[in-house]
Amino acid sequence: MDPNIQGGSYDNPSQAACAHGHYGVAKLLLERGADPFSQGGRFTNALQAALFSESEAIVKLLLEKGVDPNPGNTLQVVAYYGFEAIVTLLLDDGADLNIQDKTHRNALHEAAMQGSEAIVNLLLERGTDPNIQGGAFGSALQAATYHNREAIVKLLLEKGADPNFQDVQGGLFGNALQAAALRGSGSIVKLLLEKGVDPNVQGGRYGNAITAAACNNCWWDDGREVVTRLLLDYGAILSDAP
Repeated sequence: MDPNIQGGSYDNPSQAACAHGHYGVAKLLLERGADPFSQGGRFTNALQAALFSESEAIVKLLLEKGVDPNPGNTLQVVAYYGFEAIVTLLLDDGADLNIQDKTHRNALHEAAMQGSEAIVNLLLERGTDPNIQGGAFGSALQAATYHNREAIVKLLLEKGADPNFQDVQGGLFGNALQAAALRGSGSIVKLLLEKGVDPNVQGGRYGNAITAAACNNCWWDDGREVVTRLLLDYGAILSDAP
C-alpha cells in the first residue's frame, strides 16, 4: 500500500500518526517511503501535527529527515504552550528566533504572555532581541506586563528590554506602564517607575497610565487604588488625563 495515500482530515497516514503521538508508526511509515514534506490536512504538515501531540521524539525524527523547522508559526506555537524541550530542538535545528506569523506575533511575545520563564530565558540566551516588536501588545515586555508576569518582566528588563519602549505599530497600550496600570499590578508599576519610566507618558488606548488605572471599564479592580497612589507619588499629573 502507498504510504502517502491521501484522504481524511489528516490527509495522509504519517500526519495522523504524528498527530496522535504514535512514534513507532510514524517511524515505520517514513522508513517505508512516507513523504515527511507532504502538505495538506488538518495540520498542514507532519511537523505541525507532531506539535499537537507534544511528541518530542516525533519532532526530532522529522527534523532528522530534513523537515524545515520554520513552517507557519511552529516556534510561536511551542513557545505559547510551554514546550521547552521542543523549542530547544527547533532552535538547535536552525529555527528562526525572530520569525513572525501573519499577526506579527513572535516566540518571545508568546512565551512572555503565557508566563514561560524558562522559554523566555532560552530565547534571550539564543539571541532574541528583547525589544522585538510584534503582536497585539507590541512587545514582550508589554505582553508580560499586561498578563501580570512579574518574574518575566524582571527577566526582560535584566536582559535589556527598554522600559520606555513606545509601540508605534498599533498595539493596545502604547507602553508597559499603561498595561501595568490597567491590570492593577502595583509591583510592576513600581518596578517600571523605579526604572525611570515617565508616569505621564502618553499613548495607547487610554492615553496615559493614570487614566488606565482609573478606567471604569477595567476588568480588574484589585490594586487600582494602589496603582493610582503610586503614579501620583511619582509625579503623574491629573490634568493631563484626556
